[in-house]
Amino acid sequence: MEIHPIKTGSVKVKKAQQSRKTGGMLRVLTDPGWSEWLPIYAWLIKHPEGTIVVDTGETSRTAQPGYFPRWHPFFRFAAIMKVSRDDEIDRQLKRYGVDPLDVDKVILTHLHTDHIGGIYHFPNSKILVPSTDYREAKGMLGKLKGFLPQHWESWFNPTEITFQNRPYHSFDQSLPVTDDGSVVIVPTPGHTHGHVSVIADTGNEKIFLAGDTSYNQELLQKMQPDGVGPDKKQMIETHKKILRLAESDPVVYLPSHDPESARRLKNKEVLTVPANV
Repeated sequence: MEIHPIKTGSVKVKKAQQSRKTGGMLRVLTDPGWSEWLPIYAWLIKHPEGTIVVDTGETSRTAQPGYFPRWHPFFRFAAIMKVSRDDEIDRQLKRYGVDPLDVDKVILTHLHTDHIGGIYHFPNSKILVPSTDYREAKGMLGKLKGFLPQHWESWFNPTEITFQNRPYHSFDQSLPVTDDGSVVIVPTPGHTHGHVSVIADTGNEKIFLAGDTSYNQELLQKMQPDGVGPDKKQMIETHKKILRLAESDPVVYLPSHDPESARRLKNKEVLTVPANV
């Protein structure tokens, strides 16, 4: 099994989005401080049973006038995308000899635009999505919550993830993606209600493709929730489960916007658990 980082451009967010401050979303919108340019990672898993892509990154279409609704305060005041056509996932995958039209499965950790923006490159793939996010995104309040279902392709008809009551270490439920059980999906709610993560077990370490469970590894180790997640308690509980997994097995923790994720994957640098957790 091979796992590769796919960088699909960059994003800047408010510092209060990375680490929760008093004031909630209003604090995020009004925070004068911005992050550095952060990567937008998707992930390629080359598995003996087929090719799997985790998240699809962002699209260069975000630069087009009107792509983001002007009425939405988050897209107006709290996020800046920098994505060229060459950054998009289809061209990045070809560097690894993969045609998006031949990808077997796409797993979306959640349905925010920087994770689903490149989905239109995968019309032939089986697409797995968190049920809760999918229903929220299509609902009356979906756009208000920051989902952009108006940009989904007409053919987009994903398979909703249904977890089995099969514990996976510190997680009460899981869903195997491969017959050999080496790639599994686990529920990691908090950043969104339905957020999921993907674990690829190489036999030596567990590669934890974390989506937005935290913006970087240090925030996980501090169990510091982000500023946009709807459920602070849920985020902290998810952090505890990830850290408990890392106490029992070597875990390489890879959030989508951590500048150090690609290096940690290359060096198989495992997550250390603070003594006070």
